Amino acid sequence: MREDDSIAPETVLTDHGSRIAPAPRPSTLNPQPSLARYGAIYAALWKNSVVRELSFKANFTLWIFVELLWFALQLAFVAVIYQHTDRIATWSKWQVVILMSASHFIQQVFTAVFLTNCMQLSELVRTGRLDFLLLLPVNTRFVVSLRHVDLGSFVNAASALAVIAYAARQLHLVPTVAQLLGFALLCGAGIMIHYSLMFLLASISFWTVRAQGIVWGYYNLFSIARLPDAAFRPGLFKAFFTFALPMLLVANVPVKLLTDRLGSPWEMLLLVALSGVCFGVSEWGWRKSVRRYTSASS
Repeated sequence: MREDDSIAPETVLTDHGSRIAPAPRPSTLNPQPSLARYGAIYAALWKNSVVRELSFKANFTLWIFVELLWFALQLAFVAVIYQHTDRIATWSKWQVVILMSASHFIQQVFTAVFLTNCMQLSELVRTGRLDFLLLLPVNTRFVVSLRHVDLGSFVNAASALAVIAYAARQLHLVPTVAQLLGFALLCGAGIMIHYSLMFLLASISFWTVRAQGIVWGYYNLFSIARLPDAAFRPGLFKAFFTFALPMLLVANVPVKLLTDRLGSPWEMLLLVALSGVCFGVSEWGWRKSVRRYTSASS
């Protein structure tokens, strides 16, 4: 065997015949992250969140109690209203309870997964810590959006599902598997709308440095989603919160499907379509904002 035949194909020879380390293949310089890799990254982020929550057990328990108390007060408010009336528009008491619980469920899942991350975006920009996230070999929006998980909000979301089940029993509802799957899908679309719009507003921090006030202003609009859409007369307000900021669709459409109140499948299609539109607009705003970012050193 010739000496040259024993050299690996990747080995590079200099003009003098000496060997140097093999050059990495182009595909290994910037590997394309796979779905499994993103899953492993998100699992690590979850583990980090669990460790953080267990380090502050009192705070974790306190916030669960505060949110449960707030939810109970909302239900008590409904009970007071229905002491003086039998219906709000065409909605009965237990239907409104399901609506309010579905809205609370969507809000709590959104809070668990996205809220803290959206709120921290302006601080990442202001302090320059976004530089480190931009250098990671993964999608930056993925890391920015999912770094922290609020585990206590999942407990509150579970309490909302329990109330939905109880209210459905009071209405003698027996939803089919298709209805339950459709409810979950539509709730997911509502969560995506909340996330996309809040992330878009948080991206304003690339221009204003601080955007927490704008983000919290949007968060306060969540209360509109707890109200029956039939309680609003047709007009500018209802049109704005149906198409521009689709708050009246986020919880109303899933509950209508669950309680057999859905007048047309177009409402479901509208909710899903608007979730896609909102995500697309937020992605456009994010990319435009990142191009404006000049790092902390400049």
